[in-house]
Amino acid sequence: METWLPIVIQLVSGLIGGNLAGAGLKGKSLGSTGNSIAGALGGLGLGQLLPMLGLGDGASATDMSSILTSVLGGGGGGAILTAIAGALFKGNKA
Repeated sequence: METWLPIVIQLVSGLIGGNLAGAGLKGKSLGSTGNSIAGALGGLGLGQLLPMLGLGDGASATDMSSILTSVLGGGGGGAILTAIAGALFKGNKA
């Protein structure tokens, strides 16, 4: 369970971050499904990358530092990837 907790937190945070970013991107949203998928993937990606870069503590899934890193990395990664995907796929359309 302790191994899967950060992954679940990153996926859910990324999903939320992706949908929030999609709501803010007028005309460049990927739709709720696209925003959710891009957000979840971005959240998982950045959430896994931060501990590798030494930001946050990847040693324990249940301490507050690890949970906060998973939430912030997941939400930020989800928003960033959704914004990039929206700009690429819907770039020149209003």
